[in-house]
Amino acid sequence: MGIEIKSIKGYYFLDAWVMSHIIYQATISFCQRYLNKDNDPSGRLYDQMVMAARSAHANIAEGSSRRQTSRETEMRLTDVARASLSELLSDFMAFSLTYNIEPWAKDSENYRAFNRLQLEHPNYGEDIEREAWLHVQAQRKRFAPWVESDNLSVRVNSIKQLINRNIMMLQKMISRQLDEFKANGGFTEGLSKERLTAQASHSLEQGAPLCPECGKPMIKRTIKRGAKAGLQFWGCSAYPKCQGTIDCR
Repeated sequence: MGIEIKSIKGYYFLDAWVMSHIIYQATISFCQRYLNKDNDPSGRLYDQMVMAARSAHANIAEGSSRRQTSRETEMRLTDVARASLSELLSDFMAFSLTYNIEPWAKDSENYRAFNRLQLEHPNYGEDIEREAWLHVQAQRKRFAPWVESDNLSVRVNSIKQLINRNIMMLQKMISRQLDEFKANGGFTEGLSKERLTAQASHSLEQGAPLCPECGKPMIKRTIKRGAKAGLQFWGCSAYPKCQGTIDCR
């Protein structure tokens, strides 16, 4: 069989998933320290920012897990993760406007120094659950001096930079997913191929003829519409690429 459902933990290996967890923890830390009864009396902003950050890693995980059975769902959920990060970025932008926190210039030392800091790629063994946890924690520590800085400007700007990076990662993921879908189709297309292969094999066992056009096994089909509805004929298993037919006798 060409279709095989494997482990759904592939997202542990995605840099976008690791990065989204760093952003999630940084957002929780930021909200706990800087949102209060004066600037967020109902706690609504706190909830929205934390839930937007959570939505990113949750939808990356769910989308990756659905990859084998629905490429369309995978793309849709990856895009939800990207949109959630855009919402979170907007909240940090609003905060920076309220408190006059100027964005780093691209030629500033802070911007250049932070951009040099990159994720390390995971190298998991057999204990993937534990090793993924350790990897995420190690990457958090790499960025902690920035995203948990006591300097509010450094903290806000570095979190915004990470969100922008994560959005770019997800945009590239969506582009790759779309290319793969165009080239190979999705689960539904795979099921159709499996069904046709099984039908062709069964037809050969039953003594079906070979296509006069391309030589592939033919499958007995039934006309569904028109004056000849109900009549059977042999159709090429490679249809629609090959439209060879033979009348049943």
